[in-house]
Amino acid sequence: MADLDRPAAVRNDLDAAALADWLRKTLDVDDTPEIRQYPSGFSNLTYRLDLPGRRLVLRRPPPGADVKGGHDMGREVRLLRALHGRVPVPQALAYEPDPDVLGAPFYVMEHVEGVILRAGAEPEPPDTMARVADAFVSTLADLHAVDVEAVGLGEMGQPEGYVERQVEGWSRRYQRAATDTISDLEGAFAWMRQHQPAESGAALIHNDAKYDNLVFDPDLREVRAVLDWELATVGDPLMDLGSTLGYWVEATDPPALRAAALSPTWWPGNPTRQGLVDAYRQRTGRDPGDAVFYTVYGLVKLAVIAQQIYKRWKEGHASDPRFEALIEVVRACGRQAAAVIERGRISDLNR
Repeated sequence: MADLDRPAAVRNDLDAAALADWLRKTLDVDDTPEIRQYPSGFSNLTYRLDLPGRRLVLRRPPPGADVKGGHDMGREVRLLRALHGRVPVPQALAYEPDPDVLGAPFYVMEHVEGVILRAGAEPEPPDTMARVADAFVSTLADLHAVDVEAVGLGEMGQPEGYVERQVEGWSRRYQRAATDTISDLEGAFAWMRQHQPAESGAALIHNDAKYDNLVFDPDLREVRAVLDWELATVGDPLMDLGSTLGYWVEATDPPALRAAALSPTWWPGNPTRQGLVDAYRQRTGRDPGDAVFYTVYGLVKLAVIAQQIYKRWKEGHASDPRFEALIEVVRACGRQAAAVIERGRISDLNR
């Protein structure tokens, strides 16, 4: 059965007294919340605040993060407020830019009741997963159809030259974060530079779209909320699809990728990566071609994110024991990218 909303004990402490005072002044909440922390995720920290008859969610950057870079809480709030009522997102209730309150800027949003699909749960029936995949593709397509000018997000990104900037940007990030020589990744970056496709247009893109960033209704028929907007921008929507393809593990993929997967995309009933591309093409009218470039991009991007977190752990800036194993994720993504390039297809790579 899929996981319900199950936060765990707090790993990264919040000042409960300071938070209670802020809630009273900002949201007219008189009670001190019970604080629990969501255990999944490797970046921004998310907490559930349990109050009598009410639940809230708090988001803040991890300790030592660049709050003006990829951990800009104010930017997330702007996105949530612009999209609320247009695509399924939680309602952002209040933003606190002053780091003196809890040690970093943060915001509080409504809690959305529902189910989050994670890889460690017991598999759902195939017909259920087929519905889930269809709802996922529809939600991604709806996001890519948002009129960014109409919702006031037209200035959020720089869509012109987006593909090239992403390739070069992730390459630079990898060079800065590298701790081991991984020739498959270096080869994948070289290949992408030589095989960049023409840009397909501009849209609002999530950049981290996967099952465990969605809240489903209890019957797993529809998406109630899309979470974790820290990487969102305006750019090429096919690159957003590529990010998803990097996460999308098939049943025949290597065990290392299955072990690292955050979303159970290999459960029976899910489409293959090629099936996902076909469904997206049919739903949106956008044509990713053979999608080899976009899949390689998604894999190397995932590898670099894992490498950055691993470096923080290796240098003693992060203590989460999960981070030690992330170097194996980096290697597995590099091998998978090399296999996609060699075979010229994105699915059934073992045949």
